[in-house]
Amino acid sequence: MHRDIQNDRWTAVCALDDIVPNTGVCALLQGEHVAVFHVNDGEQRVFAIHNYDPNSQASVLSRGLVGSLGERIVVASPIYKHHFDLQTGECLEAPEHSVATYPARIDGGKVWVGA
Repeated sequence: MHRDIQNDRWTAVCALDDIVPNTGVCALLQGEHVAVFHVNDGEQRVFAIHNYDPNSQASVLSRGLVGSLGERIVVASPIYKHHFDLQTGECLEAPEHSVATYPARIDGGKVWVGA
C-alpha cells in the first residue's frame, strides 16, 4: 500500500529531534492522521504509516511500542498489541487489517513525509 513517491508532495512534519528515538508521533497530513516513527538502530531512519488501527478502530499507532520481530521493524498497537510492519504496513496478526504507508525521509534535520 506504499504510495507512488514520484507523484508525492513532501511536507516537513517536525524536526528529527522532536521525536525521541524509537518512538512515534502523530502528524496531520492533508487531513489524515499519520504515525511518524524515528528508529535509531545504529542508523537514523524514519517511517510513516497511517495512525488508525483498524483492529481497535482508534487512531493510536503513533503511541505504540517500536521493536523488531526477526528482520522486521514493527510497532505494537497500544490497545490489542497487534504488530504493524513499519516498512510495509502489514498487520502481522491480521493481514486483512494492514495500514497504508507513506514515504518518509530525513533532510536538513527535519522529518519529511510524502502524501
